Amino acid sequence: MSDSAAARRTDTIPEWKREEVADLVEFLDRYQSVGVVDVAGIPSRQLQSMRRDLHGSAEIRMSRNTLTVRALEEVGEGFEELTDYVSGQVALVGTNDNPFGLYKQLEASKTPAPISAGEVAPDDIVIPEGDTGVDPGPFVGELQQVGAAARIMDGSIHVTEDSTVLEAGEPVSDDLEGVLSELGIEPKEVGLDLRGVFSEGVRFEPDELAIDVDEYRSDVAAAASAARNLSVNAAFPTAETTPTLLANAAGDAKSLGVFAAIEDPDVLPDLIGKADAQVRAVAAEIDDDDALPEELRGVEAPAAPAAEAETDAADADEEPADEDDTDETEADPDTDDDDDDDGAEGLGAMFG
Repeated sequence: MSDSAAARRTDTIPEWKREEVADLVEFLDRYQSVGVVDVAGIPSRQLQSMRRDLHGSAEIRMSRNTLTVRALEEVGEGFEELTDYVSGQVALVGTNDNPFGLYKQLEASKTPAPISAGEVAPDDIVIPEGDTGVDPGPFVGELQQVGAAARIMDGSIHVTEDSTVLEAGEPVSDDLEGVLSELGIEPKEVGLDLRGVFSEGVRFEPDELAIDVDEYRSDVAAAASAARNLSVNAAFPTAETTPTLLANAAGDAKSLGVFAAIEDPDVLPDLIGKADAQVRAVAAEIDDDDALPEELRGVEAPAAPAAEAETDAADADEEPADEDDTDETEADPDTDDDDDDDGAEGLGAMFG
């Protein structure tokens, strides 16, 4: 189309349409996320109620489809992708929330509603087991006619078992509409169905937004924890793992210092504790308390670790005592006494 033809076409657009497109463009620029919602079949009163519920968090803007398309194309920047959803009875919805939050809000605003004859059932329609509260009469036959297991019991009409009277995707008959209305069953939800959202240069479909936020948050937390553990085990430094890596390195260095008896200010308390335990273990083996300093009399040997005790027991089973060694020990009983005396003299010298 030539520039002159386009200019003539623009000149023929009524002023009110230009103002409406300008308002729609301003609406699109005002919000971070803009979506297209289906408003077909929503009663006017219920739509107004939804507007009030969304006030402060989202805004609904209705206009002619042709003007909505013109505004989306005029803004550009990717918004023209929403024109694919502009058909039938639709409206724009704008919010500064993210698309996931918008989807959650719209789903939460839906309410149960009765279904009319000729409409397609969105889900299986089930008449639940129990007392209908209806007095005996022709209604029991109506229930049976639509496929419900019904009979008269205790002065009223009862449904004897859960009865699926219509499967999803099938049209509702006049008889079923009357039965559901009598029982107060509202088998469909009425609300704003989101067709698509455009936010920060990305278009989202409804199935991409229908996620369990709590489960998603839990999965992300579990993945972050696993990544952190992997980083720590691989000694890969990051902002999150460096404190843990430093603490582990300090612990390893201290353990090495204690094992190698390195005289370092940070290691000395552990070295002294280790030496004290060794002295007490030796003192516990000496039977002559008079040969020990007062502070070491009556001490008990520190308990051996379970693993060490099991190892010692296994070694004892695998290496039976040599009979010759036993005889030699029994034949020279003075040897042990001499050793005890030597140990006592050594400890006495250590402690003055």
